[in-house]
Parts: sequence; structure tokens; C-alpha cells
Amino acid sequence: MRAVVTQVVTKRLGALPVVAEFLHRLGVAEIVDGLCPVRDLALATHGEVVEALVANRLTSPRPLVRVEDWARTWAVKEVMELDPDLLNDDRLGRALDAIAPRLEEITGSIAARAICEFGIDTATLHWDMTSLPLTGAYDPDEQDPDYPQVAYGHPKDRRVDLKQIQAGLGVAADGAVPLLATAISGGTGEITQVVGAIQRFQRTAEVKRFLMIGDSKLISYGNLTALSGAQVEFIAPLPASATAPEVFAAIDPESAERVEYVPLRVADRPTLERPDYRVLEHSHTLTGRRKSDPPLTVRRILVYSTGNAAAQAKARGKRLAKARADLENLERRAGSRYYPTREKIAAKIGVIAKQRRVGDVLHTEITDGPDGKPVPVWHFDQELLATQARADGWYALITNQDPATADAAAVFLAYKGQPQVERRYHELKGPLAVAPVFLHGNKRIAALLHVLMLALLVYSLIERQVRQALEQGGSPDGKMTGLYPDNRRERPTARMIFYHLGELDLATGPGSDPPQLVHLTRGVQLHLLDLLEIDLS
Repeated sequence: MRAVVTQVVTKRLGALPVVAEFLHRLGVAEIVDGLCPVRDLALATHGEVVEALVANRLTSPRPLVRVEDWARTWAVKEVMELDPDLLNDDRLGRALDAIAPRLEEITGSIAARAICEFGIDTATLHWDMTSLPLTGAYDPDEQDPDYPQVAYGHPKDRRVDLKQIQAGLGVAADGAVPLLATAISGGTGEITQVVGAIQRFQRTAEVKRFLMIGDSKLISYGNLTALSGAQVEFIAPLPASATAPEVFAAIDPESAERVEYVPLRVADRPTLERPDYRVLEHSHTLTGRRKSDPPLTVRRILVYSTGNAAAQAKARGKRLAKARADLENLERRAGSRYYPTREKIAAKIGVIAKQRRVGDVLHTEITDGPDGKPVPVWHFDQELLATQARADGWYALITNQDPATADAAAVFLAYKGQPQVERRYHELKGPLAVAPVFLHGNKRIAALLHVLMLALLVYSLIERQVRQALEQGGSPDGKMTGLYPDNRRERPTARMIFYHLGELDLATGPGSDPPQLVHLTRGVQLHLLDLLEIDLS
């Protein structure tokens, strides 16, 4: 009797087939190779390498090192028909160098394909920017001047000790799909990027009129004039400093129109515990820097939220309590070796006012005590505090939308979709692990950032398709069971989709034996694959 020993190799499969199918539908390799061709003798095209990088970020997001080891462990050869040995560091670097001069064309063409292939509604775009901190010197003289510069700026995480590069993202309201992506120099102000974003999106989506929603950095006379001139509608919040507290304090919330809106975070609470939202419409006029600039008058929507009012009152109470404790401690220590002079005491009062953010309501005076030592005397302006309390819960939006097509409530509801772009930034930095970046040149950093944002596009499209398929299949709220251990109904997120598909393996045998799926046993996996229209057989 003769025994035959065969070797079975098991590789990770996960969501790799899903990613490969979506990359194919987007034509990523086709578009990249059309814009960045390689020589005929090349074993892998730039487009194939870019697709592999996108798949790497979506299935095993780690720093950009040893990608070939990932490709050997995962079924990259079987699914993407790409030899893992071709994904060495040198080949990845050459691919990034090749696509760097054509980044805007590549991302724009792929976004245009996504709009057509998946039928994405481009009527509303949410725009925002974020900062990506980098460690390293990044000498300005050693950076390529033709690409975004790594530089100091105003980081979102307040790490002013680190240089950064910035990312601009435009997300369609339909499924929160990122259709506009760009790398921006670290020291560039957000307010200067709006006009360029408008023009790029108009070219990509082949539209002229759309609604652009952003944060307060969108607002400047130049930006709003350019938006109106381009026939683009906008919604953005006014900075808090643009409206005096006395304006809000004089308004009775009961006189405003109530809006039926329930945030997802409180949807499960009893009705009485949900925040109340009200809107009131005024007008607002902006003026340019030059006297010849004509004034621009827009609609101003005043919004009142009971949830915001409660949060602001609570935060102010905490600030005042901490400031009071600090000032009382300073009173006890005034005249000691720590604060022997008026100058030292005044400096400490300034620090307390700044740290506790009570400078507007804090009144102080330094007098001499019975023993001749300096003593601080202070009090909070109760009248101003009362005005601030009455102004709690209010904020202002401005828009150029036609009141006949969008009343105050409609403007408010459209603006409440702005967190979609913030969620995508969270996913770019979280599940897709944008950092750390092990690259020295700003040219390759810009190229890699665009690759990461292509991965975010695929990530978002997968989530959108599952939710749409659920809605079309008889689940109006887009929810399903099986995602969590308690079997509750939830809307599937891309992270949960990748989590459940991540356990799939592929067992390959010798010779002509067909590969076998491993661990495809749970109903939720089959259901997700069915919703995504993926047939693993």
C-alpha cells in the first residue's frame, strides 16, 4: 500500500474578491494604465500595482512596508492574478512616482466612472479638510516644489509640534461617497481651497449647479462671491464671533418654527428626552476688503437646539467652577514667594482666564492687603453671564438657496448631513490606517494619499451598495440582523461588512485541484455576498 501526501496551502481571502470586483467596475487599472503607461516588457502595470495597494489598505491596513508578504499570505495571486514578488518596495515606489504627475486626472476619472457605474446623485456635496501629522524633518529645500509641501500648519489634533500634509474631501450626500479628493500643502489655509474644489467637482461630475455644504472655513467674501458666480448654492455655519450673544439672547425660542428632526444618536430615546430644534430666518450682508466690492446679502438661518443649550450651559458651569477654584487658590498664595508682586499675580490671572476661557466675563483688580502685600480681587460679570445663558443653543447658517425651493427647515436639514464627511475622515485615519507614513519625499506622499482616498471610495461604495440592496429588498430603514452577537437590527457599516467577510480563507491544493472556500459557514457572510452580488464559486 502506498500513501500519497499532498500539501494544501491556506491563504486569507476575506473581502478581497469584493474589493477586486469594485476596482474592476471602477476601471482603476484601466484608467491608471491609460494615463501612466509602462513598457511592454513590464511584468506588472502601474494600474495593477495601484489596485493591489488599494486592496492592501482595505484588507490589512498597516504601514506601507512588506506589501509582498501580505500578498503571499492573502490570495492576491488567485484573485487579482498578480505575482506577490512584484510588489516589492522598489516597484511600489516607481508606481507612486509614475502616477504623481497625473493624480487629479486619475482621481477625477475614477470618480466620474463611479458616478456613472453606481448612479450616484451629485446634487449635494459636503466639503471639508483635515490634517495628517507626519514625523520627520522634511526639509523644505529637499521637497519637490511641484507637489503639496509637508509643513507646519494648524492641525486639527493641535499637534503644532509636528509637520503635516492636508487632505480635502468632497462627499456626495448620496451614500457619503467621496467623489472629490486632493492632497494640499500643510501650511495652506482652508479658506483658499474652496474655489478650486468647486471647479474640480464641476469637471468631474459634469454638472454646473449643485449644493456645496461646508464648515465656517467656507465663508469669505471671495468664496461666496465665486460660488454665486458659478451658480453653485452653498450652506455654511457662521463663525460664533460673527453674531453677538445679545442678538440670540433677545430671541424667544418659542417664536421660531419647530423642525421635525431626530439625530441617529438619540433615535432610541423616549420622545421627551430628544432635543428640540427650531429655525428662524433673517438676512446677512458680507462686504469685501475693497470699497468697490458690492455688498453680498444672503439668507441667515438662526437655529436653536435644546441639546446644544444644555451642553453649553453645562460646559460654561464647569469652566466657571474651575476658574473659581484657581482664583481662590491664587488669593491664598498672593504675596507668597510664588506670587510676590502685582506683575506675577496679573500674569497668573491671564493664564487662568485663557486656560478656563473666562476672559470675557472675568473682572479683576489687584489691591494692597492689611499687611501691604498685593491681593487679587475678582468677580464674574453676572449680567453678561445671563446674556450668554439666554443665547445658549443658538447658531447661524447662511445660504444663497432660493426660499421658494428650500425654506429655513430644508436648509437646516441639508446642513445636518455634514457629519458624513467627518465620518469618512475618521475612517481614513482609523480603519484604513493612513498613518504612519514611511515615505521621505512629498511627491510619493501625495501619490500615496490619493491611493488611500481611492481605497476610501471603494470602502464607501461597498457600504452604499449593501444598504441600497437592503432597502430594495424590503428593509426601508436599511437595517439587517446578524451583524452583532445580540442579533439586533442595525444599518451595516463598511467596517462591519469587512469584519464579517474577513474570516474567509482559500485552500489551494496541488496540480489542477480547484481552490476550496474555508469558513464560509455563517448566514451573515452569505447574505452580505448576496447583497453585494458577488459569486465566489
